[in-house]
Amino acid sequence: MPELRGIRRLLSLSALTLLLSGCGATHQVSQGAPAIEQSALRESQPFTRLDAQRYTPDDWPEALNAYVLLPESHSKALRPAALVVHGGGWRNRGPEDMEGIAEQLAAQGYVTVNIEHRFAPEYRFPAQLHDLQQAMAWIHENAGAWQVDTDRIVGVGFSSGAHLVSLLALAGSEGPLAEPYGGEHARLAAVVAGGLPSDLLKFNDGRLVIDFIGGTRAEQPDAYALASPARQITANAPPFFLFHGSWDQLVPVDHATDFYAALQAQGIPSELYLQRGRGHFASFLLKGSAIEAGIAFLNQQVQLE
Repeated sequence: MPELRGIRRLLSLSALTLLLSGCGATHQVSQGAPAIEQSALRESQPFTRLDAQRYTPDDWPEALNAYVLLPESHSKALRPAALVVHGGGWRNRGPEDMEGIAEQLAAQGYVTVNIEHRFAPEYRFPAQLHDLQQAMAWIHENAGAWQVDTDRIVGVGFSSGAHLVSLLALAGSEGPLAEPYGGEHARLAAVVAGGLPSDLLKFNDGRLVIDFIGGTRAEQPDAYALASPARQITANAPPFFLFHGSWDQLVPVDHATDFYAALQAQGIPSELYLQRGRGHFASFLLKGSAIEAGIAFLNQQVQLE
């Protein structure tokens, strides 16, 4: 019937409009007002894209590349950098997924380093964290040439990439996960984490986490706890901006809300941006205002004016 087809078409268009326009967000802050409300993002500036470069040592188990964006500037002043890590369940995908975010960061003045890392199940925890620690060492090695202020390196990731940068921020520079590749060079000044799987012990024994850790929760409880950013939070944690879809079924929203509450309990500056009506992948594909708010948060934390 023409009328029925018309109604179906209208409903489909309405659903698409709702999806594309977003379903709103709830924005919580640990103190004061959200950074995005306190200051606008900087005017975009041009940047240069370097050829892919290997960041791992020659004897590393796998050659891994970084994709670097350098803001164009005639100033000799030091500037912040951003380590950017893609998602993919620790087992696939690549830096191209994060290219848009990397470009936004570079346009704001960050030297942006968008990296590959090793994949599970061939390489298991903490191999991927070791890759990030090597990437941080490589950024420090190039800091002079790139005019990087090594006290202002931030981490940005989504899903498993958010897990890795969060673990780096919380446990990559001291404690059992700092050996043998971490240390002072692995410190992050702030983090933006989207769709963060913050506590691996919350998951049922699904294949992704088992392949990453190398066993079930019953078989590897200590490894699960050690690999969970939520269980590594201390008063020394850096500031965090979290964004998460309220309808996320892959990484339920309590991974974000509980993590945010734990940061607040330690007095860590933090913001939680909940994207209403979005699942795991939609929260990334339609991230728009969440990333803008996250970058504003980073700008505030590294005093980028």
